[in-house]
Amino acid sequence: MKHSTEKILTTHAGSLPRPEDWLAMMQDREKGGRIDAQAYAARNRQAVSDIVKKQLALGIDVIDDGEQGKPSFLTYINERLGGFEPGGPRGSPWAGSREVKSFPEYYEAMARAGGGPGATIRMKCTGPITYKGQAQLKNDLENFKAALAGADAAEAFIPAISPANVEEWQQNAYYKTQEEYLFAIADAMSVEYKAIVDAGFLLQIDDPRFATYYAMSEVSLAECRKWAEIRIEALNQALRGIPEDRIRFHTCYSINMGPRVHDMELKDLVDIMLKIRAQAYSFETANPRHEHEWKVWETAKLPPGKIIIPGVISHTTVLVEHPELIAQWLVRFAKVVGRENVIGGSDCGFATFATSKEIHPSIVWAKLGALAEGARLATQELWGRA
Repeated sequence: MKHSTEKILTTHAGSLPRPEDWLAMMQDREKGGRIDAQAYAARNRQAVSDIVKKQLALGIDVIDDGEQGKPSFLTYINERLGGFEPGGPRGSPWAGSREVKSFPEYYEAMARAGGGPGATIRMKCTGPITYKGQAQLKNDLENFKAALAGADAAEAFIPAISPANVEEWQQNAYYKTQEEYLFAIADAMSVEYKAIVDAGFLLQIDDPRFATYYAMSEVSLAECRKWAEIRIEALNQALRGIPEDRIRFHTCYSINMGPRVHDMELKDLVDIMLKIRAQAYSFETANPRHEHEWKVWETAKLPPGKIIIPGVISHTTVLVEHPELIAQWLVRFAKVVGRENVIGGSDCGFATFATSKEIHPSIVWAKLGALAEGARLATQELWGRA
């Protein structure tokens, strides 16, 4: 994985908006409508090609396929794991959380307004878990490779969901214990993880649950840390045999555009995060609830060779961050951990669910452009050149 040796590199967390016509085709397919398979495949390839060009045109260095072929960063796995069958409708994961209990009027108003992703089906595990998504994964990898041909990207990554998020999203009705269920998911997901790296891409593990579990539950901080240790053990099992320098880990506080007063603090999870077999760690900092946490890295020493990817543009506001502010954030991190160990990123994905409407695409592109310009200004300050 490249370090920022000559300039501050830029990247993002994965999901990017889908074109309206492509989104309509995806929605028809999700609803079971009749589709022209050839037309669908061709539009998918074009969407990936276009999003690669878009990222590079905006000045992003380390890019992905925008998850253009996935209905969401999480539910895409429904088609890729065997041993599951459709369960009942999935309610809001925030129901009963500390946040909803503290601000019930706000979240009731949000629900009435249709905020957040639409209703989804929760899958239920009814047999041994296997990986059966080779065809879908092969399609993703081939589309991205084709789009990258002749493109001048510094590096390319593919996101994949963590075992802990699958464990929470899908219901266990087969394994005797939740831990047995978790490790079975990890073994199955290792197939996808290895295939991504074998195809020549960086692997990004998407794990928002790592940071959000505390706010979405009523466990104590000590209980949450114990819970997290087990989930990281399962993740590391899934990553076994994959070189650490091909892995980046992303966590965040979900797409909840709420008060967020119960977010777990970085100081309470950073030591566990650094146990993950990854070279780079991506996390929220542009969100004003977490902007102050850059100081954590003054005491949480970054191990040699590791990289941090602080979010310097956020999915929690439609305000476009000023490039000079982005530069200040990046320089701040660089002075603590070393300029070569910082890559500018985003707090979370944009359109993590394909139908998400929190941030309009035009604003997403403006934010990514601001990220690139902010990195240029930081480079100018840190290296003495543009």
